Amino acid sequence: MGRIRKNIEVSGKNYWTLFDSGARNTYVIKEVAKELPIFDMPKITSVAIGGKDHIIDKDCRLVCIIIKDDKVVGDLDSYTIFTHARILNDIGSDEDGRNIEILFGALAMQEWGIKLDVPGEKLDMTHYSNEFVEFIEI
Repeated sequence: MGRIRKNIEVSGKNYWTLFDSGARNTYVIKEVAKELPIFDMPKITSVAIGGKDHIIDKDCRLVCIIIKDDKVVGDLDSYTIFTHARILNDIGSDEDGRNIEILFGALAMQEWGIKLDVPGEKLDMTHYSNEFVEFIEI
């Protein structure tokens, strides 16, 4: 498991994001979600994050941009990502006490080819998927 912290852009605004390979799903706080299409969950679920239990009744379509800087390894200047995210009132704080606004989970990282360079504290975007090819037998 690994964790990297970085701002990412959603609807032109920066949000403090924890990329956490130990979290399966992706979560956003309500402030982030108000910029995005929101949907009712087909079934209300619960999750324990940061030592708290949360009830989840809505999710959203997260569209974000990871801007290349000293915390990002890759060939492009920016990386557009879209995935679904569950909406929470509060995710919690990081080790420095800063409020986490987006928790980016392992499923979305796998889908988009995002790897964590934990010793270097960087996102490795060298496997970023900008084309998806599905193979099926006909």
